[in-house]
Amino acid sequence: MLVAQPSAAAQARKRLVLTTVATLLAVLLLYVVTTYRAVAHEAQLDETRHADVIVVFGAAEYAGKPSPVYRARLDHAADLFQQGIAPIIITTGGAGRDPRFSEGQVGRSYLAARGIPKGQLIAETQSEDTSESAKRVTAIMHENGMHSCVAVSDGYHMFRIKRMMQAQDVAIYGAPRPDPRGSSRLLMLDEVFKYAAWKLHLE
Repeated sequence: MLVAQPSAAAQARKRLVLTTVATLLAVLLLYVVTTYRAVAHEAQLDETRHADVIVVFGAAEYAGKPSPVYRARLDHAADLFQQGIAPIIITTGGAGRDPRFSEGQVGRSYLAARGIPKGQLIAETQSEDTSESAKRVTAIMHENGMHSCVAVSDGYHMFRIKRMMQAQDVAIYGAPRPDPRGSSRLLMLDEVFKYAAWKLHLE
C-alpha cells in the first residue's frame, strides 16, 4: 500500500509554523528573564528620600487588625514618617473578603494608634487591586497638590507599583519594608506575569 508523501508546500507550511512557535517561545522566555531580573533588582533597591507623601500599599487584614505582612509595611512607614521623610501617609486597600473593614482604614487606625496624628493620615478604602490603588492614590495626590511619594510595600511589589504610578506622572521612590528573608522567587515570578497583564490592559 502506497502512502502519500506530504507535498513540498505542506512541508514548508509546517516548517513555518514550527519556526513561528519557536520564535514566540524565545521572545516569551526573553521577556520573562529580563523582567524577572528587573523585579529582583528593584526588590533590593531602597530609594528613600524626602517626598510629599508616604504611600503604604495594603495587604491582608484580619477582623480589623493588619496581617503580619501589612503590619511590617505600616511599621516601616511609621519609621519613615518619624524620620521626617514626608508629612503625610496614605494607606491603601479596599474591603476584600471582609465587608466590615477595609485595608486602608485598618492601616490608618494602626498608624494613629502608633501616635501619628490623624490629620496627617489619609485612607484610600475603595481599591480592589494594585492597579486601582495606584489610580486612586494618584487622584488623592493630585487633588492635594502632591507630586512625589515614597512607596512602602514588599520588595517584589516595587517594580510594578513604580511603573503604574510613573504612568500617571507621579515621581515615586521605592522603600521596601525590611525583610531578612528577602522576596521569594515565586512571588517575583508572579509579578512578571501581573506586570504583563497590566501592560496588556488585562488588569
